[in-house]
Amino acid sequence: MSIQSKAKRDARKRKELRERNQSRGEAQPIEPHAELRDRDGNLLAGVVRQSGVWVLGMDGRIVGSSDSAAQMLMLIRRAQRLHDEQGMPVKLVYSDALRDDAELEAATQGKSLADYEKQLEDEMAAAQPVTGDDAPASPAH
Repeated sequence: MSIQSKAKRDARKRKELRERNQSRGEAQPIEPHAELRDRDGNLLAGVVRQSGVWVLGMDGRIVGSSDSAAQMLMLIRRAQRLHDEQGMPVKLVYSDALRDDAELEAATQGKSLADYEKQLEDEMAAAQPVTGDDAPASPAH
């Protein structure tokens, strides 16, 4: 059995379960899966899963959601790096379930989790609009 066929089967099962639960109209519990905290223990960002959807929150607000565990893990790791680069040490803790789902997703793409996260970061960077400040200076004539 290939890793890709198992990953596709597992993804299909998760989707069917999510659809089955939504059709019942039951309130779905929120499962916490990642926390980014400063050195004083203040929560800066977090990832939760509700109804099979990964949700990213920062500064007390929901900033995004996705079916992609790898995308959520990449985003919260990116936030960790940005804080560290600014000299503000933070601590990131995430669940095995988030990591495992992200690794499974990467495997379906034939990549390691690190390579897949790099690909997602590159795609995100390419999708960002160029502003006047970021635009390259035009050459002098």
